[in-house]
Amino acid sequence: MRNPFLAGAVVVMTAAALAACGSSADGNGPEAAGAQRPAASAPAVPGPSAGTPTSPATPSAREPEDPAAVGPSAPATGPKKPSSEVTPATGTFTKKQKEYLEDRVPTGMDPAAVLQTGQETCDKLRYLVKADRDTAVGAIATDEIPDAADAVAGLCPRHQDLVDEAAYAYPDGTHTGKGLRPGVYRSASPTTGCSWQITGAGGKELSSGASDTGTSRKITIPKSARTFTSTGCYAWLPEGAEG
Repeated sequence: MRNPFLAGAVVVMTAAALAACGSSADGNGPEAAGAQRPAASAPAVPGPSAGTPTSPATPSAREPEDPAAVGPSAPATGPKKPSSEVTPATGTFTKKQKEYLEDRVPTGMDPAAVLQTGQETCDKLRYLVKADRDTAVGAIATDEIPDAADAVAGLCPRHQDLVDEAAYAYPDGTHTGKGLRPGVYRSASPTTGCSWQITGAGGKELSSGASDTGTSRKITIPKSARTFTSTGCYAWLPEGAEG
């Protein structure tokens, strides 16, 4: 299971942040536009669930095991409202909020609700990065905080560095071919069942390892690597990836 100290720290800091903050520190929530917004809920702690083995998945197919438990759901699909019709029940949206909402509001849905979903994503990142930056980056890399890139770009650009780093990270699973980038990586919030293997041409093992302590480990992916497989390590963040 994940480091209990880290998990407890996130929960405690989240509760404290919620008690102290009645609105987002980014100033882009529906309140800034005059629209009504319920108080943001505490962000769930990202990471592998206790007792739940992590199954390998390719980067193109990875999805959160339970999106409802780790972050707001993506906006519903279907016909979208024209941008000219995207207005709150009261007040007005800022220019940045309108840009975020463009082509995101399904017909019949309150645009303020869509905006709140994006703002909650920013809130989760803000809480997590205060507790542990690696966990915040890992939550983006594993898609446990869905729609993070769009929410950050449109509503909380101060967290763009998290999104940029997550783009070069590896979530648990099997990564091959052009998806491999040589460099040094560290595990973010690994479980006590963290293990990994790097193979080269012909399936020859180049390196492998395991950690039953739940502490971060470092690995080097060489240029000769053809496959990198990770289980129970949550995510590997770059320290010196070569482009």
